[in-house]
Amino acid sequence: MFKNIRILVLLLILFAVILNANLTKSDATDWREPLVVSIYPMNGDGSRVTTRYIEQMDADYFRSIEQFMTKELNRFDIPQQKPVKIFLRPEITDLPPKIAADRNVLDVMWWSLLMRYWSFQIGKLDGDNPDIQMFVFYYDPSKNRDLEHSFGLEKGMIGVVNAYATTSMNEKNNFVITHEILHTLGATDKYHLATGQPIHPDGYAEPYQIPRYPQIKAEIMGGRVVLNAQESEMPNGLREAIIGIRTAMEIGLLSYDAGGE
Repeated sequence: MFKNIRILVLLLILFAVILNANLTKSDATDWREPLVVSIYPMNGDGSRVTTRYIEQMDADYFRSIEQFMTKELNRFDIPQQKPVKIFLRPEITDLPPKIAADRNVLDVMWWSLLMRYWSFQIGKLDGDNPDIQMFVFYYDPSKNRDLEHSFGLEKGMIGVVNAYATTSMNEKNNFVITHEILHTLGATDKYHLATGQPIHPDGYAEPYQIPRYPQIKAEIMGGRVVLNAQESEMPNGLREAIIGIRTAMEIGLLSYDAGGE
């Protein structure tokens, strides 16, 4: 009996959250008003290197995200001077809820609700009311070469990013943050999960160039610059990235009719 009641309550809450999230996302992707994105730095490894990095951090670290979005929206004939506004918030130490390793559908649903409640509480404590919240865990690169996968939740417009605590990696970090921001707006991944290789044509910056390889830039949701049919590499930053046609349609920059659907 208790389990059935729990499931019913969960479904009712989930329905209300999804309805509200759909309305919020619809407003966010009409591109009539600037999107407000709050970035919350978090010390992922507790190291002194990461502590010092976060202490010296300022909003300029993320300026290239604003510049990239302005450039790309203008390319799709949406003439906003600053379509995305990034705000750096104070470091937070509260950890987000973790999902169980042996998760099932109900576990994922419950975790999603807890994640949204947790992020709401963080924003409430900070007096913050952004469109998108990005929680960025930073790690000392000398001790953490491989980081866990970052993710962005469209329902709730929340992102969790794992990044490197060194200024030399700021622009690569910003590429990942932007990728996850676009996930919250409805953009889908355009690479093979098993290999990380971008999928042709949607994951290529210039899918119909001749010769096809090497590509010069990365499609932001493809995630990498394609060198040949088997190899690709992480771009150095957002200057080496564009928003492709399929991604533009997914986030409301271009209609499906205009895209040839």
